[in-house]
Amino acid sequence: MDRTRTFLTAGAFGLALAVATPALSQMVNTVEVRGAQFIPEQDIKATCGAEEGIEYFDYELRAIEDCLMSTGVFETVALSREGDTLVIDVQELDTRPGRIDATLAYVSQDGLTGSLSYERYNLFDRTYGAVNLEYGEEVQRYSLNLYRTEAFNRNFDMGFELSGGRDDYDDRSYTHESHRIETYLAWAMSPSTKLEAGIGYRDHRLYDLEPTASALLVREQTDGISAPYIRLGLRHEQTAEARDGKEDWDRFGYRIRLDQYFWNIGTDDPISDTRLETQMQFPLSSNTRLLFGFDAGSVSGTDGNATRAIDRFYPGADTFRGFAPRGIGPRDGGDALGGNTYAKVSIEVQRDFGEIYQTPFRAGIFIDSGASWDLDDTLGGSIDDSLHRRSSVGLSVVFDVGKTPVSLYVATPIEEQPGDESQVFGLSISTRF
Repeated sequence: MDRTRTFLTAGAFGLALAVATPALSQMVNTVEVRGAQFIPEQDIKATCGAEEGIEYFDYELRAIEDCLMSTGVFETVALSREGDTLVIDVQELDTRPGRIDATLAYVSQDGLTGSLSYERYNLFDRTYGAVNLEYGEEVQRYSLNLYRTEAFNRNFDMGFELSGGRDDYDDRSYTHESHRIETYLAWAMSPSTKLEAGIGYRDHRLYDLEPTASALLVREQTDGISAPYIRLGLRHEQTAEARDGKEDWDRFGYRIRLDQYFWNIGTDDPISDTRLETQMQFPLSSNTRLLFGFDAGSVSGTDGNATRAIDRFYPGADTFRGFAPRGIGPRDGGDALGGNTYAKVSIEVQRDFGEIYQTPFRAGIFIDSGASWDLDDTLGGSIDDSLHRRSSVGLSVVFDVGKTPVSLYVATPIEEQPGDESQVFGLSISTRF
């Protein structure tokens, strides 16, 4: 869509209307788009010249309506005034049919996995639906998602999620299995801020321990904890808008996600679980940017109970480059036990080199620093669960092979502890069929 203020009916037609129908202009201080599900609101505003801080005659508003209808992506378009606010009410055509993808991917954390997914934006009226299945030697996962916009009024959406899976990593002494179902409400406080509140039910278990497993894992094993839970969430972002399908490196952008879970309600193992993720982009030039990330989490029993290994945090691999999956944090012998608390900072300077041999290519230099620490049970002090900072530096590269995106990094620890497991090379590649 053209982002200039043009009217397809401007010119002689508009002049004739102005002469035939004298009207007073009115200042527009706010432009609000309603009913859009797929097309970005900013694109709808900019395509036909609906801008703030401009006085519009009625004939100009009708011209904007005709212009938007001529794009061929709307079933109806209606412009109206509410005080000094111009309201653009649209109903989009169903131009996004369902899509089925078969994917083969390799990531450092999970190894080689295959997936089959289906998604459709208008599965039902104003409802997005998606199903995803993943299978690998060490992990198997599934998920079903439904999301209905304007479920009760224009500011409240409703979601439903069914997900779960099983993982049995070869560097771990147990098997973990989890299944959960959740329904939630999402309140759009503003275009950039959303609050979520969900209630669900989860069943998860730690079982099938190896004979050499840590005595702590033996204490923590369970055939299943099945109980309801509550989730509260905050999403806030100011994105660097895309241009022509590409990221805009000239804009400052950030994203914040905060989740608070209360697991195992009504059992002897109630858990409070807090997770924070932040990302920021600072433009340094037209093709260079500074990326900053901060992630943190804390989990604890709320009734004097201890956490389990399946509750705790395990930074490593793609979440802490330079270290293997489950490579840092408290350990007992060869077993990674996770930490009740973790924090990590990532700083990266990234440069877009454009196309090299007709392949989009960008690279960066980064430093990751953080820790995972704290256990409720240290087996009488035999396990060191103190805060020990780890850090790594490295190079990252992102490019395409054909239509297949490839992301890789090379990193080395510069601060580590005895028993840590490093991973110099990380790779993520995914191809669709």
